[in-house]
Amino acid sequence: MSLISVDEKKSIFHLSNGKISYIFQVEEQNLLHHIYFGKAISDYHGGLTYPRFERSFSTNFKGDKNRVYSRDTLLQEYSSLGSGDFRIPSIEIVMDSGSSVCDFRYKYYKMFSGKKKLHPLPHVWTENDSEAETIEIYLEDVANKLLLCLSYTIYRDYDIIARSARLENQGKSEIQVNKLASMSIDLPFEKREMIHLPGSWGNERQIERKEIHRGIQIIDSKRGTTSHQENPFIALVEPSTTEHQGKAYGFLLIYSGNHEEALELDQYEQLRLTMGINPSGFQWNLKPNKQFQTPEVILTFSENGLNGMSQNFHNIIQNRIIRSKHKNAERPILINNWEATYFNFNEEKIKEIIDVSAKLGIELFVLDDGWFGKRDSDQTSLGDWYENFEKLPNGLRGLSEYAHDKGMKFGLWFEPEMISERSKLFAEHPDYYFHVPGIEATLSRSQYVLDLSNEDVLNYLFDSIHKILKGNNIDYVKWDMNRYLTDVFSLLLKNKQQGEVSHRYVINLYRLIDKLTKQHPDILFEACSGGGGRFDAGMLYYMPQIWTSDNSDAVARLKIQYGTSLVYPPSTMGAHVSAVPNHQNGRITPLMTRANVAMSGVFGYELDPTLLTIEEKVQIEEQIKFYKKYRNLLLYGTFIRLSSPFENNHCVWQVVSDDKSECIVTYSNILSHAAPPLERLHLIGLEKEAHYYCPEMNITCSGDELMNIGLYIFPIFNQGDFESRVFRFTKI
Repeated sequence: MSLISVDEKKSIFHLSNGKISYIFQVEEQNLLHHIYFGKAISDYHGGLTYPRFERSFSTNFKGDKNRVYSRDTLLQEYSSLGSGDFRIPSIEIVMDSGSSVCDFRYKYYKMFSGKKKLHPLPHVWTENDSEAETIEIYLEDVANKLLLCLSYTIYRDYDIIARSARLENQGKSEIQVNKLASMSIDLPFEKREMIHLPGSWGNERQIERKEIHRGIQIIDSKRGTTSHQENPFIALVEPSTTEHQGKAYGFLLIYSGNHEEALELDQYEQLRLTMGINPSGFQWNLKPNKQFQTPEVILTFSENGLNGMSQNFHNIIQNRIIRSKHKNAERPILINNWEATYFNFNEEKIKEIIDVSAKLGIELFVLDDGWFGKRDSDQTSLGDWYENFEKLPNGLRGLSEYAHDKGMKFGLWFEPEMISERSKLFAEHPDYYFHVPGIEATLSRSQYVLDLSNEDVLNYLFDSIHKILKGNNIDYVKWDMNRYLTDVFSLLLKNKQQGEVSHRYVINLYRLIDKLTKQHPDILFEACSGGGGRFDAGMLYYMPQIWTSDNSDAVARLKIQYGTSLVYPPSTMGAHVSAVPNHQNGRITPLMTRANVAMSGVFGYELDPTLLTIEEKVQIEEQIKFYKKYRNLLLYGTFIRLSSPFENNHCVWQVVSDDKSECIVTYSNILSHAAPPLERLHLIGLEKEAHYYCPEMNITCSGDELMNIGLYIFPIFNQGDFESRVFRFTKI
């Protein structure tokens, strides 16, 4: 069955896989008109022709005596600037003449099986051409000799559309691109709400839902990364949409730099959404016969509420964005020494941690910051990627061999994109970091940002990191980035090219990581940026997991992981058990609660195991046994949110195996209540007629009983704050 149909007579393009449909049409004046995105329809016959009637103060076309057709009101797929559409533009360019007026009209289309690669940009990929179809729509600005390609890919088995744009300069003069959206979509009048994921360091991806009002709403990052403050995601939902029912439209940008999601509700309450590279500070000089390719956007639709939308994102990210050989593998339970020692460690201390960890059943030791250069504090040595033999007399090889002899893997922390002023690298190459000559550069965490747009910097980082990885039997790398980009200026580029630097930085970051991960395919890479400051699909293309937040407090993590799961699957979320009082907020929570919350991601510990009591060690041994038994289900099963900590005094999520034979529910209370409501737990996604046994309650129930009648939870909890329980349901 073809996934894309074209009505040549009516110029209608219909993308559908039987579950979703996306329809647009070439309208009068060769404008590309958006018609529909949503639940699949069998066919479209042109019933939604855009209404013709005069609307005062809207622009018209020559020859339109009745003034009933206007760019200013038409629902479009991609909008020009300066020629009659006054809403948010999809493209902003400056021609050699100084003009910013552009006029893109439909010219032709190409259609083919499969999907093109967008290297060096990360993107949704295909295993073979039969699983997807792509249509490229070409728009032309005749006067300025510009050709714009809008790419649409639909998959047979994934409910997503992948969109991007590519601009080609066919003229003889260089043009200046100030904005080129990856995607623009105009939606007809309908009451909608928006959901986005704002936050901060230690409080990432908090769910915010609000009504859409007239005017412009911008969600963005100008920090050089996707940021803790805003994820490059937005959802549009009906006011009645819940986790389990109602329409939900999701949009996700596959990019790791500055981004912008701009919404505008116009004077007729039509909604425009554009997504792509943030135009603030961006400028790309496009030479004749050259092209500029935008990052890709994933669009998805579900009529099964937010959980349905999330599962669509989880499936495509897990199966067609992540490329690592580890993406479906058992992830090792790790222990990281950072909160155990910070910079204050030596070889003897690290070996003590490895000894105790190995006995507990932990599978991977990760040596964090402080192993290189003269790094005894955060004031020095970033960029000096050579071993500190004063701290580690036998070097990294000695430690990695020691861990391997204990049956554990060995991992290492890097922060490659940064440089300390007190470093050998800075002394030898003071031109390597971002700064504007004559202006004092901005410090953050006592460090500067390396100019990755500089090929010499890229090559230095690859050579030095590759040497460490190749020579020391490393199994895991934590790739950190602990500040945002400032003073973004390259000494090697011309004045008019400085607006290109941020994007060049991201492109070369991708090139560097791509080269390293291909050279070391057996190493498990985890991304990090002060926790979740660069948690995006672009990084997941290269690294299958990301440290979700520096805040490891279990109660704070309920909201952080709940919000993250709106888009990203549990297998991407690094989640650790840390010591109490918690190092970020001082909260004291039960060890069971810390473990239960962390087990809903890539599980590990971040504490000093040599300080554990006998009772704590026994608990941890049991936690590790439990996770080893169920980790494939916890990481790769269908994840379902049951009750939100943003709305309730508890948080409940569930994971179900593909064959519906196993289910695990994590129920976490936040504050104790003297007279709590007698709430029931209702499961989702089980086999109706099957029977399931729950050992924690010693009860057997049918699937439809668990889903429709539910179970009382309260008697299981003792009095006390921050309690959590895990319930297993096994088909019998």
